[in-house]
Amino acid sequence: MKHVLSALLLAVAVSSPALAADDHAPKHGGIVIETKAGDMELVARPDSIVIHVSDHGKPMKLTSATGKVTVFNGNEKTEAPLALVGDKLEAKGSFKVAAGTKVLAEVALNGKPAVASRFTLK
Repeated sequence: MKHVLSALLLAVAVSSPALAADDHAPKHGGIVIETKAGDMELVARPDSIVIHVSDHGKPMKLTSATGKVTVFNGNEKTEAPLALVGDKLEAKGSFKVAAGTKVLAEVALNGKPAVASRFTLK
């Protein structure tokens, strides 16, 4: 009985981090970070930057959202406003999105103060 209990406790301990990590796994092929406002997944393409917001893996209902992104490539800096498009925020433009590119997203969601999020592209 003691061995069964030990095995059960070990199984729970090993599986718990995997379950928690699932909540923060990318759902759109981007990079996910946790913020006070929710989990933000950044998807960067040469012509757009999209931010999906979720709460523990579930899409967050956005009634209002504003913000901007700043893309850093070496000494180059590109800024673009974010607009609410359906259930995500989107910036249109021309962006260099290579590995190592850094993106700063400043986002205010549903009337709450802006949150700054930093991403590094892989």
